[in-house]
Amino acid sequence: MRIATYQFQGQRHVGLVDALARTVTPLALSAAEAARGALPLVERAARGEALPGAAGAAVPLDAVTLESPIPLPRRNVWCVGRNYHAHAKELRETVFKNSNADPQAWPIVFTKVPECVVATGTDVRLPGAAVSSQIDYEAELAIIIGKGGRNISKAEALSHVFGYTIVNDVTARDVQMRHQQWDLGKSFDTFCPMGPWIVTADELDGTDTRVRCWVNGDLRQDARTQDLIFDLPTLIETCSRGITLLPGDIIATGTPAGVGMGLNPPSWLKHGDTVVIEIDGIGRLSNRFVDA
Repeated sequence: MRIATYQFQGQRHVGLVDALARTVTPLALSAAEAARGALPLVERAARGEALPGAAGAAVPLDAVTLESPIPLPRRNVWCVGRNYHAHAKELRETVFKNSNADPQAWPIVFTKVPECVVATGTDVRLPGAAVSSQIDYEAELAIIIGKGGRNISKAEALSHVFGYTIVNDVTARDVQMRHQQWDLGKSFDTFCPMGPWIVTADELDGTDTRVRCWVNGDLRQDARTQDLIFDLPTLIETCSRGITLLPGDIIATGTPAGVGMGLNPPSWLKHGDTVVIEIDGIGRLSNRFVDA
């Protein structure tokens, strides 16, 4: 299934997108449930309950405005840094060339605040040079946790996955480096485009799919999730060590080589740039970057 959150005729709905991504059929959710996007459906599935039935006829997808599938996550988005072999190499040879840290020892985990999540088609606001002049893109596959749990083993990890979506882990690189931790530089308003919808785990093998990213039509990133240093089960195991993961928690799994910081010279996003991310089996996430 493809589960979308969207606006239609002034109201928020959650519905199922057809296989050709031409229509969306609304599901029977209350207004309070729909306000939380797809999260109530994830919670129902975690309880073993069936999804609600249709609440009306299908409408053309181009007649609705897509929102992030979970417009306001219940807590911070988990994110993983330097998790593709080639990306770790490009950073080791540039910004981290004086670091002795081994990126293959343990996953690097940080978070983004839930309020920075926005939808495909939404403008991402550049904060201005006084705040940051080094804004970068990061194309990522994101896991949506279905069944919660703590100390989840690698062997059981994929059974805890509800589905997948796309995240652009937008980053203020100068802020990221300045504070020697990553949350501030990752959490500016609008810095987590997410969408266009959730694809359930029964329809997508997230362990082997292709991730691509274009900036103004120029292909910058292109890799498969088989190239991850730490695979999806390892990431779920790591994030759940001593911490209870909840239905609807989101784990962004890392970005491939080709980010702006890794280029020579670096290439930062500017007003009017458009970043498009495509993951096979999910779809496209597209956002324009504009001066705030």
